[in-house]
Amino acid sequence: MRKFFLCLLLLLIPSHAWAQGKVPILVYHFIDEFKGLGSKELYVTPENFEKQIRYLREHGFTLLPFERWQDIDKVNKPIFITFDDGYKNNLKAFDIFQKLRTEQFQPTGTIFVISDFIGQSIRLSESDIKKMVDSGIISIQSHTATHPDLTKIKDYDYELRKSKEKIQKITGKPVIALSYPYGNWNNKVVMETRKYYRFGLTTTPEAFTKKGIKDELYLLPRIYVKYSTTLDDFAKIVEGD
Repeated sequence: MRKFFLCLLLLLIPSHAWAQGKVPILVYHFIDEFKGLGSKELYVTPENFEKQIRYLREHGFTLLPFERWQDIDKVNKPIFITFDDGYKNNLKAFDIFQKLRTEQFQPTGTIFVISDFIGQSIRLSESDIKKMVDSGIISIQSHTATHPDLTKIKDYDYELRKSKEKIQKITGKPVIALSYPYGNWNNKVVMETRKYYRFGLTTTPEAFTKKGIKDELYLLPRIYVKYSTTLDDFAKIVEGD
């Protein structure tokens, strides 16, 4: 009888509970059709992005912004959807979030913008940013002021503090997370980031698990979703298979 109840328990508890508390943090760049410019793998078509978000909705995931990091142990199947660089086509992701939103499924995402590039032709404008932030669906965070390799610079004040202040002025919301350009970091970068932010994001390709290491929240890993990522691939990434 004890074996029966143990087996029943294994079936009822969500699979993620047995994945050692793995929390996927996904990173996207362009949500658009690839038209031959730039790296094809940095694109995800709107059609595929919608299929991926539908998958998350149908399989009980909870999409969180970094403002709700403390909830990762409280919600079912937590996941973070992030976008780097602040391209204007990220508005298509915003539209898909709105389209798929239900009373039970409240999708959110985080866009890391390069503050000095806001308003350029292929980048989000201030009005785009305000619209998304005011909706409560998108959180806007920092990808530095000019996108340098942070391991090779000296003026951290401008890249980290000034970018934070500029974004906060636009959004009226706290900027608490920094995405390291190129995913590059070292001890100095982490030390400087700690002065202004609560989180630092790398591109180490794995799901986040609590390890209790020093500066853990400044070494957050992220998994790329690419042009070639099939829905089966996506399922394996988010389910931790």
